[in-house]
Amino acid sequence: MMHIAFLTSEYPHRHVKHAAGIGTSTKNLVSALVEKGVTVSVFVYGQKEDAVFQDNTVKIYLIKSQKYKAFGWILNRKYIGNILNKYIFSEGIDLVEAPDWSGITAFMNLKVPVVIRFHGSDTYFCHLERRKQKIKNFWFEKLAVNKAKAFIAPTHFAGEFSKILFGIKNKMIEMIHHGLDLDQFDNAKPSDYQKGLILYIGTIIRKKGVLELPSIFNNVRKEYPDAQLILIGSDSDDIQTKSQSTWELLQRQFQSDDLKNVSYLGKIPYQEVQQHIKNANVCVFPTFAETLGMVTIEAMALQKPVVNSNIGWAQELIVDGESGYLVHPKDHKMFADKIVNLLTDDDLCLTIGNKARTRVETIFDIKKIATQNIDFYKSVI
Repeated sequence: MMHIAFLTSEYPHRHVKHAAGIGTSTKNLVSALVEKGVTVSVFVYGQKEDAVFQDNTVKIYLIKSQKYKAFGWILNRKYIGNILNKYIFSEGIDLVEAPDWSGITAFMNLKVPVVIRFHGSDTYFCHLERRKQKIKNFWFEKLAVNKAKAFIAPTHFAGEFSKILFGIKNKMIEMIHHGLDLDQFDNAKPSDYQKGLILYIGTIIRKKGVLELPSIFNNVRKEYPDAQLILIGSDSDDIQTKSQSTWELLQRQFQSDDLKNVSYLGKIPYQEVQQHIKNANVCVFPTFAETLGMVTIEAMALQKPVVNSNIGWAQELIVDGESGYLVHPKDHKMFADKIVNLLTDDDLCLTIGNKARTRVETIFDIKKIATQNIDFYKSVI
């Protein structure tokens, strides 16, 4: 059986500095691949120390950040590449999968095929957000794309858009969704939730559409005054206003009366997030830039009605009006109307939540998705 290595800057483990959507989707896949007999190693760069340890049946390699007086952006990538090549030889690794973000494999000459998964490059997000990209960032990502043998996209939209942006020709781009271990997403009592509670989970950042929430929430409370809004996720600076805290920026945009019904919990342990989803009446994701959106399918798996962005990739997640609602984030009134429909109709919430779960079982079951990945890896090797 194959030995696959994943190169990543994040992974959910207590010894790893950071984990978010890429880390979650990677770990879901890693666990499912191991269950199917694949040997997996995970290399996590940008860490505080070098370390090698076993996490159940997966070997994890932490790669310490290196400091250089000049040309660190090239030398660090070469350093990571040398470490990978060392273990490619000693451990019999057959293929390396890496993310597109930052073009981490740009200056690596690895001894096995490289597959890049389109988690969302800087190039991709800059074009979706219509903001200027640094030439250096595009150069790194373009070099990495040129060196890769093949690609995996979590949605057709992400694959086709990335293909155009990077001018990819004559290379395989396979569409394979991210997946969930559905045994870990069970809501035994979908009718038990806090009436009127709206939940947002994700980074507090402009591209996730959080700055649309004050107007959306104001429209909701005009029809449903008791509505509550909870936000969960890491704060970030704002690229447009240069504010060091998007949450501070966000607070100033809420009406003072609405703000009394808003709670920001910050970043919380991943294992606690599920309970907040189960407790929510409605989950909302008004994002402008995504490749798939793990937390959307997590909410759907827990039988929550979701009001989601309708841009590109989202149309592959939800059947509008059946397994959730799709609305453009800028259409505040329509977004609010869909939320109010759900807050005022318990039966509708349960019906949509049930169909959301069915859709996740059909399309995003990690057991099925692991098999798709294995078949694709074999075709590349």
